[in-house]
Amino acid sequence: MTATRPITCIFEDRFEATPLEGAVRQWAKANGFGGQQGKLLALPGADGTLKGYLFGMGASAEPAPLVLGLAAAALVPSSYRLEGDYGDPTRAALAFALGAYRFGRYASRPEAPVLELPEGADGAEVARLTEAGTIARNLINTPANDLGPEHFEAWVRHFARARKMEVTVIAGDTLIDENFPMIHAVGRASAAPPRLIDLSWGQANHPKLTLVGKGVTFDTGGLNIKPGSGMALMKKDMGGAANVLGLAHAIIDARLKVRLRVLLPIVENAISGASFRPGDVLQSRKGLTVEIGNTDAEGRLILADALALADEENPDLIIDMATLTGAARIALGPELPPLYARNEELGRKIVEAGLAEDDPVWPMPLWKGYEKMLASKIADVNHITSAPMAGSVTAALFLQKFVDPGTDWVHLDIFGWAPEARPGRPFGGTDQGIRSLYAVLREKYGTA
Repeated sequence: MTATRPITCIFEDRFEATPLEGAVRQWAKANGFGGQQGKLLALPGADGTLKGYLFGMGASAEPAPLVLGLAAAALVPSSYRLEGDYGDPTRAALAFALGAYRFGRYASRPEAPVLELPEGADGAEVARLTEAGTIARNLINTPANDLGPEHFEAWVRHFARARKMEVTVIAGDTLIDENFPMIHAVGRASAAPPRLIDLSWGQANHPKLTLVGKGVTFDTGGLNIKPGSGMALMKKDMGGAANVLGLAHAIIDARLKVRLRVLLPIVENAISGASFRPGDVLQSRKGLTVEIGNTDAEGRLILADALALADEENPDLIIDMATLTGAARIALGPELPPLYARNEELGRKIVEAGLAEDDPVWPMPLWKGYEKMLASKIADVNHITSAPMAGSVTAALFLQKFVDPGTDWVHLDIFGWAPEARPGRPFGGTDQGIRSLYAVLREKYGTA
C-alpha cells in the first residue's frame, strides 16, 4: 500500500466555516462539493498525484452514524486517516470498517481499504463489532452447497473452540429420542440430517442469557414449493442463526457478565418422500400439538422446539432472531426489522439503541386479539393463519406459545439481506440487530 492518505470530513452546513487551503476550496466548489452526505472528492497534489480526499458528512443536525461506510466502499485499497469533523471516533472507525467489507470467497476482490484508528477511538470495540458483522455477512453470503447443515455444524464447532464454548449437537433421529419432534420433521426430507446445536459460555452464577437463531440453510418451501423467484435468496434463510452467532461473538469478546447459551436449530427444508405435509399434526417439545397449514412456514416450527428448550432453565432473558416472514418486509421493508418484546421498557431501549447505532428495529405488538387466527379444529394450534393479514404478528404470537408467560422474551423478524448498498452495508448478506442488542445487553449486564 502507498503512504497513508488523509480524508478530510466536512459537514454540509459547516462547509464555509471549515478551514481549507484556497486552492482546495476552489477545487471543491468547481466540482460541486459542499459536504453533501456521501460525496467523495479526490484532491490532486501540485504534481498531479493524489493528495487526499474530501468527504461529505451531510447535515450536522441529522448525522448518519455509518456515513463513513460510503467512503470505504468507494475508496481504492490503501491506508487512510481521518481529518476534519467526523464526530465520535469509535463510531467513525466502525462505520469505515463495516463499509470496507468485501465477500471474496468465490471471486477475486480488491483488498479493502484500511483506516488508521482515529485518536480517542476504542479499537477493541471497533474490532469486535466489525467481526460480529463480518461473521453474519460471510455466513449469509455463502451458498447452501457450501453451508448445508453438516457444513454449518463444522463451522460452528470451529467458532466455539476459538471462544472456549461448550458444544452439544443432537442430530438425525436422535432428535426424536430427545423430544425435538418439530426440528426433526422439518429437516427429515433432506439428505443432510437436521440438528440442534447447543453452545454455552460464561460463569454459571451470572444471569442466564439465551440466544436462539433460525438456521434453515436452504428453503425450497417443502411440498408447498416456492416459485423460482421465491427460492433465489433462500440461502439467506439461516440469517437468524448467522446474526445470533455475530452477537454471541460480541458478547464473549466483551466478556459480558452473563451465562450465555446459544441454540441453533439447523435444517434444510427439502423435498422428498419423507417431507412433512400440509394438514399434518406435529407434536412439539412443549407438548402442544401443531397443525401444519403450509410447509413454507417451517422456521417457526424449528424455533418453537428450541424456544421450549431455552425456557426450561428459567433464563433471565431469551432473544430469538429469524428471517421469518415476508409479511415483515411488506410492513416495514428490508431495512427495518420488526421487534417484539414482552418487556416494553426493554423493547424501547433496543429501539433507541438501534437508532443511535444505525442498526434500526421497530416495535410491533404481540396483539392478543389475533391469537384466534391461529385456531385449529383438530390440534392445539395451527402454525399459520388463513387470513392474508398480520403475518409477522401472528408468527410472533405462535412463537410466544412456546415461552412461558413469565419469561422475558424478545423476537426479531429480520431480513438479513441488503438488496442495495447503503452506508456501512454493502449489497448482499447483512447484519441486523447485532449492534442494537449488544448495546442494550452491555448496559444491562456490564462487563467482567
